[in-house]
Amino acid sequence: MKLQTQRFIDRWVGQLLCAAVSAWVRFTGLWSAPATLDTQAKNILVILLSEMGSIVLAGPMFAALRRQYPGAAIHILQLKKNQEVSKLLSLTEPEHMHTLDDSSGGALIADILKVSLAMRRLGLDAVIDCELFSRVSALLSFSTGAPVRAGFTPHTQEGLYRGSFINHAIPYNPYQHISKQFLSLVDALQSPQGMPRNRAGAIRDIPAEPELSVAFTPTELETYRSKVETDHPVTRDRPLVLVYAGGGILPERAWPASHYARVVQGLCAAGYAVGLIGLKDDAILARDLQAQVGHEACLNLTGYTKSIRELLMLMHASALLITNDGGPSHFATVTPIQTMVFFGPETGKLYGPLGKRTIILESGIACSPCLTAYNHRLTFCDGDNQCLKRIAPDPVLDQALAYLRTRTEAASV
Repeated sequence: MKLQTQRFIDRWVGQLLCAAVSAWVRFTGLWSAPATLDTQAKNILVILLSEMGSIVLAGPMFAALRRQYPGAAIHILQLKKNQEVSKLLSLTEPEHMHTLDDSSGGALIADILKVSLAMRRLGLDAVIDCELFSRVSALLSFSTGAPVRAGFTPHTQEGLYRGSFINHAIPYNPYQHISKQFLSLVDALQSPQGMPRNRAGAIRDIPAEPELSVAFTPTELETYRSKVETDHPVTRDRPLVLVYAGGGILPERAWPASHYARVVQGLCAAGYAVGLIGLKDDAILARDLQAQVGHEACLNLTGYTKSIRELLMLMHASALLITNDGGPSHFATVTPIQTMVFFGPETGKLYGPLGKRTIILESGIACSPCLTAYNHRLTFCDGDNQCLKRIAPDPVLDQALAYLRTRTEAASV
């Protein structure tokens, strides 16, 4: 199902359903006195339907849940296409991972009914809805039958109605990093207050690291590195730099291809190999960049990695990642690779990768950032993303080369 179709249904049908459920809750008295979650809770569901990168940013939240509710089974509800990341990061046991298939309207409705019935049979103690202003996730949190329901509320914001049945709600704060707000949802489970003034999580800080890891053996990493060198002999004598130039489902997040070409040319001239990564859909962009660069050390690696796990092994074998805001920048945080990430329509202050190995590149012009939960992440620049176009390529190249030289010097000591 197309993204715009999903948004349309969620906005118009979702609001009507949320209003109906809210009225029914008030009429039946189900709203009264929301209980706090017992520390001996047995089953907690986390609804996390967003992009794959958000799963990594939710790592500290899952760690906090495990610490505060050690006896609870943590269940996760995701879109089917995003489940690979949760399995790789071992966020919970495979049998506690549940999915929704959004490839068609019929498949989505069928899975919603299936999951709702399964959660009611399970007997959930609580549900955490990590989506910002999605009505379908709010309705799902209610349909599971969980007595404690934590999620975001728009408070007094107009046009973002999602019902009044989330009984442990916190206002979404557009000035705080999303990882900190996910942590606040965990705190909200213990707050006796109802919506919308829950101040839970005020003292939590953004964690220094994502609190997630993926285990690789030295043999596994060396075998993969040898495979890369065999498949692409130029990487035997040149350190590998990875570049993700695609914009994913939000093309306005992409730094201009001509800027990338300039940086890649400079890196190749300085003795580095550059691998252009991405999905198969990014192959056309990668071929265009190769043609602009015109150097044998510029490699088209789109579709080369067959899984997220392989992508992480490729990162282990590389010296630097230069990327647009998106999944690769967050996956990199569970590897040793240094990352340079472009932000413009969105901001690193809210969605920047966790950890100390990330350099955020932003222009800071007045209209940036423009994509928020309040405008459904729809930009008003009509694709003319000046916030990114104004980040000149030569300073980025200089910064990348400076880091790579420092890395080489440190390795030789």
